[in-house]
Amino acid sequence: MIELSPSTFYYKPTQDRVEREKQDADLRDKIEEVHEEFPKAGYRMMQEYLFRKGVKVGERKLRRVMRENGIFAEIKRAFVVTTDSAHDHLVYPNLLPEMAVTGLDQVWVGDITYVRIKNGFVYLAVILDVFSRKVIGWAISKKIDTALTIEALRSAIETRKPKSGVIHHTDRGVQYLCGEYVNLLNTHGFHISCSRPGNPYDNAWSESFMKTLKREEVYLWHYETFVDVQNRLPKFLEEVYNGRRLHSALGYVTPNEFEMLVKTNQPLDQPILIL
Repeated sequence: MIELSPSTFYYKPTQDRVEREKQDADLRDKIEEVHEEFPKAGYRMMQEYLFRKGVKVGERKLRRVMRENGIFAEIKRAFVVTTDSAHDHLVYPNLLPEMAVTGLDQVWVGDITYVRIKNGFVYLAVILDVFSRKVIGWAISKKIDTALTIEALRSAIETRKPKSGVIHHTDRGVQYLCGEYVNLLNTHGFHISCSRPGNPYDNAWSESFMKTLKREEVYLWHYETFVDVQNRLPKFLEEVYNGRRLHSALGYVTPNEFEMLVKTNQPLDQPILIL
């Protein structure tokens, strides 16, 4: 006979995992609403704003949810070429100011966004070619980690097979500056470029794409499960965005059509991009 203490015998989890994930997801939605309006709000200020919205949350839980989802106050500070406030990895300078982009596979940009599902979030990492605006690599995961961004980068490399010298530009997130990701970039001869701290305009192409994705796909569909996201998002990325959506910046053709024009040396309505 196994002897168990009464406290062990009667123990029950204080909160079901699925319910906790749902509560965390609900809280993140509220945090995102505040962060969009007040991007410089730290933990304490965020807690006060949430309280005014009728959301009572302890600082410990608030810090955990913000940290796990990569939501941090945007703080103005001098440009630092070695570290940022979130990690100790090397941070690279922005290589894009006033650069002329005249062809494909000169500049790639990467970014991550999330899709809300019933009990949490699903994360999407994408790689775009700046010249054509085409999604050339992507990955979907339940975790916002390095494996997600590496899978997106590997898919782009496999699709494009680029020559050495492509500029790879992202924000300063740890998923893009950790050793494994940087090693992959170095192996394939990329030049690494990072946005300035708290400056979304340094990656305006991915910001624009993410807004299009949310407005024309995510907000129009009710995603409930991870499988829903797996089934819908790839179709939007490959068939709708790359294949059928017209872009004014490309002379009102699709990214696929634009790249075909470039590869066959057809006249282009799009001017040279000065970044």
